[in-house]
Amino acid sequence: MIKYLLGAILALAIIGGAFKYESNEDSWHLVVLKKEALNSVTNGGKRIYKQIKRIISDSELADTSGIILEEN
Repeated sequence: MIKYLLGAILALAIIGGAFKYESNEDSWHLVVLKKEALNSVTNGGKRIYKQIKRIISDSELADTSGIILEEN
């Protein structure tokens, strides 16, 4: 489960542009921009939450479901 969570965080960071590639004649570097990573993961998480919330609220399941308590 943790692997999937870390993979999702990494994917959101990559999509958000949190990595920068620099190279010269001698070497190359992959730079992680910490603030960009935090912002992209936070924004991506919010977008996913809003999409799931919209899907659930638009479905008929949200209108017809209810909690029924029975006493014995």
